[in-house]
Formats: sequence, C-alpha cells, structure tokens
Amino acid sequence: MRDMNDMAVRVRGLRKRYGGIDAVGGVDLDIPRGEVFSLLGPNGAGKTTTVEILEGHRARTAGEVSVLGVDPGRPTRGWRARLGIVPQTSNEQPELTVREMVGHFAGYYPRPRGVDEVIDAVGLTEQAGSRLTRLSGGQRRRVDVALGIVGRPELLFLDEPTTGFDPDARRRFWTLIESLAGGGTTILLTTHYLDEAETLADRVGVIVAGRVVEIGTPDQLGGRAAATARVGWLGPEGRQYIETDNPTQVVAELSRKFDGEVPELTVTRPTLEDVYLSMIGAQR
Repeated sequence: MRDMNDMAVRVRGLRKRYGGIDAVGGVDLDIPRGEVFSLLGPNGAGKTTTVEILEGHRARTAGEVSVLGVDPGRPTRGWRARLGIVPQTSNEQPELTVREMVGHFAGYYPRPRGVDEVIDAVGLTEQAGSRLTRLSGGQRRRVDVALGIVGRPELLFLDEPTTGFDPDARRRFWTLIESLAGGGTTILLTTHYLDEAETLADRVGVIVAGRVVEIGTPDQLGGRAAATARVGWLGPEGRQYIETDNPTQVVAELSRKFDGEVPELTVTRPTLEDVYLSMIGAQR
C-alpha cells in the first residue's frame, strides 16, 4: 500500500450538487506522484467539474480532497505555484508577443523555468517574437502549454490540450508531455482522443454520470488484455478470420499449415476506444 505522502491527488466521496442533481456523485480517486493519469468520459459526465474542484476553482458539496497535501477548497498562493494548468480555453492578451506572454506568467512563480527554454520546449522558438494574434490555433495552444509549465509544476492539469492540433503538432506535443513525465511531473489529462490517452497515460479512469466506473492501465481497462482475439489471414478462399482465446496456438497451427509465413497475418484485440464506448454505453 502506498503512503499518503506518495499521492499527488487523493479523493474520497467527492460530490458536487447543483439543485437536486449530482454532477459528481461520490468519486474516489488516487493519483500517485509522477503518474500520468487520464480521465475519460463523455460530455457532461463530470470530468471538468471534478478537475476544477482539484484545481481549487470550484467548491465541492461533500467529500475529502487532498492535492499535493493541501485541501484545494482552502488554497494558498504557495500551493497554487506548485500547479500548472492548461485549461480548455485560453485567457490571452493578444497584443503581447509569445516571449512577452511567457515572461509575464513566469513572474508569478518563485522558481520559473527560463522563458526561452520553455518556448523552445513547446516548439515556438521561431515564433517567439510574434504577437499572439498572428499565431495559428495549434501554435496558440502551445503557448497555453508553455504557460502551464513555466512555473516548474509538481502537478500539471491538461484539459483537452490538443484540440485543434494537426497530427504532426499532436505528436510533438506528446513528446513534450513524455519528457515532463520523465522528469517526475505528475500529470492529470482529460482528452477525447483515445489514442492520446493510450500513448501518454500510465492509468486511465472512465467517468460516466458523475461516477468513476473503472480505473486501470490502458491495455487492461475493460478486460482488454484477456479479451477474445481475432486472428486473420489470407487463405485460398480469400480473407479468413477466427475468434479465439488462445491466439498463440492458432498462429502456430497456421504457421505449420502454410509451412512458415502466414499470408497477411493479423492478430487484434478490442481497442481502448472499443472498450471505452462499451463502458459508457452500458452506463447510460
């Protein structure tokens, strides 16, 4: 069992009620320090409300919450300086350049990273002198990330960080997040991109109708690791498939049948998206 001091986030019985409706209805959650945790769920499931409570931006109705050892309902300036937040929407000052914007935010923190270092980390060195109004949507999102990491956060909140990114920008963003995680930053990621969660997260949690229905590693969530596999190959009569709980045995038998190489062999199990859609569908 982990010591409580090893937990960046610890939540017990978290509730948020609006009128007679629970937007969050009894969430329990532990996120160890140094982990990348992705919170998944459909729109209106309670993701943003939960994250805003953890960030200290929204009051809870009930429950116990500890973030970096502090109750976010009673935040301090020192505690806020230990967090990095990349919200869904930007709070820009478009008349500033990228360097001026990052430098402005660096002044809020006691030990900020170097401004040019941060700009380079998010891939905006060539745009450092450009005003925000001249940046593309993906470049502006990278400015948001720069503002989130300039203070050397112990815990980084990323809310739909790559919305609007092109594929190349998303891949470069993933590399940045992996480097931050490798340096020991705890990261809480919300995303609608299942491949993003699978690539970046150590564990994922699925929240539906204000409740966490399951938490696990991306490859084990919803029983993925033990799910029936589908083996496919090109036979004399065309493309063929077989569903099996023992794909290794099937592949070995096919290898003997074809005397070595099996034509167009594929072995697949349910994707993270498959099990996610099944889980949220079953809860609705």
